[in-house]
Amino acid sequence: MIDRKWMEAALVEARRAFDENEIPVGAVIVKDDHIVSQAHNRCEAEVSPLRHAELLAMEDACQKLGSLDGCTLYVTLEPCAMCAGAMIHLRLPRLVFGAYDPQCGCCGSRIDLGDHWFDHSIETIGGICETECAELLKTFFLALRK
Repeated sequence: MIDRKWMEAALVEARRAFDENEIPVGAVIVKDDHIVSQAHNRCEAEVSPLRHAELLAMEDACQKLGSLDGCTLYVTLEPCAMCAGAMIHLRLPRLVFGAYDPQCGCCGSRIDLGDHWFDHSIETIGGICETECAELLKTFFLALRK
């Protein structure tokens, strides 16, 4: 139940991205049952493919805390290789994501970079609020095609 609560907070961020015409992905980082940081995709607004919700949230959390020790990252879409690599290097202990990404997902779908490939493993749970997360993405991409 607690994972659902925080994923719903990430969905609020994803809806903000949607409203800003960004791919609707949202992220929150939680420590000790409090949100430390929250973000949504800003690739279009900042004209950079590097401005993924996960990276923005992790960057903010590290500035506030110094490390991600004891944190959980909640994100509405399974992270890509770039974001998964950052999670490994930042030694994120726990990841919870919503929708699976069969094309680019690197936390279980295509490959699981946070499993055993490197010197740090990430406890990963996927599929939390999966329907809501996937529907938001589907709605966004259907609107683009019209």
